[in-house]
Amino acid sequence: MKLAVLGAGPGGYVAAIKAAQLGAQVTVIEEEEVGGTCLNWGCIPTKSLIASSEILTKTRHLEDFGIDIKGEIIPNFSKIIERKNKIVNTQVKAIKNLFKSWGITLKEGRGSLSSPDDITVVSRNGSKEKINAYRIIIATGSRPALLPEFPFDGDRIISSDDAVHLRNIPKSLVILGAGAVGCEFAFIYRAFGSEITIIELLPRAVPEEDIDISRILEKELKKKKIKLYTGVKVEKMSIKNDCVHTLLSNGEEIVAEKVLVSVGRTFNSNDIGLEEAGIETGDKGEIVVNDKMETNIPGVYAVGDVKGGLLLAHVASREGIIAAKNAVDGNESIDYNVVPSTIFTSPEIASVGLKEYQAQEKGISVKTGHFEFRALGKAHAIGEIEGLIKIVSESKTDRILGVHIIGPHASDLIHEAAIAIKAGLKTRDISETIHAHPTLSEGFKEAAGDVHNEAIHKFRRRL
Repeated sequence: MKLAVLGAGPGGYVAAIKAAQLGAQVTVIEEEEVGGTCLNWGCIPTKSLIASSEILTKTRHLEDFGIDIKGEIIPNFSKIIERKNKIVNTQVKAIKNLFKSWGITLKEGRGSLSSPDDITVVSRNGSKEKINAYRIIIATGSRPALLPEFPFDGDRIISSDDAVHLRNIPKSLVILGAGAVGCEFAFIYRAFGSEITIIELLPRAVPEEDIDISRILEKELKKKKIKLYTGVKVEKMSIKNDCVHTLLSNGEEIVAEKVLVSVGRTFNSNDIGLEEAGIETGDKGEIVVNDKMETNIPGVYAVGDVKGGLLLAHVASREGIIAAKNAVDGNESIDYNVVPSTIFTSPEIASVGLKEYQAQEKGISVKTGHFEFRALGKAHAIGEIEGLIKIVSESKTDRILGVHIIGPHASDLIHEAAIAIKAGLKTRDISETIHAHPTLSEGFKEAAGDVHNEAIHKFRRRL
């Protein structure tokens, strides 16, 4: 069976490999580079920059670990970017080698549907080719959303794509948006020495996270001298004397070398032949699909950011697997009930399941447990004691509904919680499971115990 995948990001390339594993003859069409936004401009480049910034920060505190070092410690930004590029290129080559291993054909060019069975590919040299396929999976992803009144110029007003390719560390940077992407870049460039100001329209930083998590992150922003304005909007922006002047609704003006606009994503659904193929889209341009990832046109599927919903690489990959299975005569549905999310700030943030306020909005009576990292021996040993683990459980059943973490290695710790929620476990199932000592995972056990006021390493609280 011939199957074509339009787009080679974390949704598209995973779908292609899964379809090939199931016996399909697969062709992938990609306009830019395999790996998509995640590998080339998002997840991997930023984590590379974060790794450098974290090492730089720790190096500046070596005396705390009993290590003396002489001389000034400064970032060599060109080498940092060189390392980032090397990591990305290695991963790009790895995906291409996976394609070769599974007999997947890669067509480099811009693809658009000319019918529900055909994709026209315009290669980089201008030549055209038509790809006929029995099944099609659309995985064209998304791009940084722009504010029409403040368009990107790639120099003074930049997107997150631009922010991973800067040649020099900006002396000052204003970030519009205190969501995951904006906050990650704030910590990255602050560690490198930039003066950072974040402007958020909503009342708190990382507004989609649990309120307790937002409060702790805001304290960490303050400790690192990152200025945060919440509940304000940008009234005007102008470039004067090689600087960007940003006027806020509260009357203040902020002058910075660059402004990073980080206010969400726009779907890459335009000019890919959706109208020609008769594929339905939503109000914001997202491709409408059912729980099997199929569009209104039988045999045409869509996965990842372009279909809206949770714009996360790991969600796109799962959707790609579901779409590939169903395209090759399967009948599986997607389950979004347990999806972990991560934000690579310092400290990290991770969450899965319901926030406390979400449970309350649903009319669910809940109990919560909290445990701070500073009560863990392992946290002191590694010198990272800030943050907490919070568990939200159903009062009547003790079933775990949500877990929210801010602290060291939160992105790794969250998966025990994800499995617990998926398996329908209770807090006592966690608190009565032996956890190795000394580890950060002990904090999850203690937070579970705290739901019933039974955390061992926490002062007694009055009920």
